[in-house]
Amino acid sequence: MVSKAYHLKDSEAFVQKALQWASKFDSVCYLDSNGYQDNYGKINVFIAVGEQAAFASDSDQNTFQALQNFVDLHPGHWIPGFLGYDLKNELEDLNTGEPNRTGMPDAYFFVPKITLLIGKYNVEIKAADPDEAMRQIDATAADNDPALDFQGKLQHRMSKAQYLEAFDRIQHHLRQGDCYEVNLCQEFYAERARVNPLALYQRLNRLSPTPFSCFFKFGEKYILSASLERFLSRQGLTLLSQPIKGTAKRGQDANEDEKIKAELAGSAKEISENIMIVDLVRNDLTKSARPGTVQAAELAKVYSFRQVHQLISTITCELADGVSSTQAIAHAFPPGSMTGAPKVRAMEIIEQYENSRRGVYSGALGYFSPLGNFDFSVVIRTLMYNAESGYLSFHTGGAITLQSDAEMEYHECLLKGKALFEVLR
Repeated sequence: MVSKAYHLKDSEAFVQKALQWASKFDSVCYLDSNGYQDNYGKINVFIAVGEQAAFASDSDQNTFQALQNFVDLHPGHWIPGFLGYDLKNELEDLNTGEPNRTGMPDAYFFVPKITLLIGKYNVEIKAADPDEAMRQIDATAADNDPALDFQGKLQHRMSKAQYLEAFDRIQHHLRQGDCYEVNLCQEFYAERARVNPLALYQRLNRLSPTPFSCFFKFGEKYILSASLERFLSRQGLTLLSQPIKGTAKRGQDANEDEKIKAELAGSAKEISENIMIVDLVRNDLTKSARPGTVQAAELAKVYSFRQVHQLISTITCELADGVSSTQAIAHAFPPGSMTGAPKVRAMEIIEQYENSRRGVYSGALGYFSPLGNFDFSVVIRTLMYNAESGYLSFHTGGAITLQSDAEMEYHECLLKGKALFEVLR
């Protein structure tokens, strides 16, 4: 593998051509931060294509240890991939009763043949022949608005009446003291659907540009993500998690938008939900941390995105000696913002009242870097598509506490899915 840098006259045009070129490969990971620069993310645009080696979960193995073994076998490489929510069953005495309709494994990672790191003025290509990869990209005709060609009928897996009934039953658990927050999710799906996955992703990314946008393909399976949330990252010995709890719509004009932001920042209910998950994440990180290093660097701060305002907190710690990367991930998995608290009891209740398998949704999507770091988003605001079976799916959800209102929580689910509904309209 050779690494070579090239100057770009027009990085935006190059990115579009590179994505078009990449989409033809059987294995693809395209990550786009969409210009959301923070102190923690290290990537502007990243593309990985081709497959030197691959790892997929096997129900007979310890996935996290097996994944660490795979990463250790390929030092100095980018290794993108995902971990599905149902790996919870390996970590705790839990099960999943609903069928796997998307056909996706619980985990999949690959060592790419070619990687591109694209900045504002240059691209670094790592490949057996970087010049040939550059020639292929230059020769690709960029189609910035390809036909979507969506054929299918979007349906609710959970009707509104079923959602409201599940809400009431979960509130009963809350009153009984079984738990104090539960994240209830519902699925929207289409069967025997046909769609152009790249066009679907491009429209989603234009409509809802987010810091963890991703086009992921392996074989005939696609993950098209507009995630806002960082699950867990590692930079050197520092672990960092940024859970989201607290959502508000965008305003029709600047004045209304500022008013909505102020209401979100001052909402006792939303802040309470956020702090509950901060406590859960602090507890999760303690399992991997050097004693005394877990801290909340930021609490319930309002961040604004194209579709919504969100309350985000930032929790960090220093990694203890002898804790591997995948052990640290396993200690915090699944993301606490998608479960509730206490975590295990919340997941048991979720399994009782949700009528669909979450699969990749609520899991983690990202990469291990050549330097031994990693960065994973929470899989939310994300479409799954199996082109072979035609099954298309996405989930939305939200936290239920004793202070929650059923109608408001249901409409929050629809608000979170707004961009996904619109791109399929």
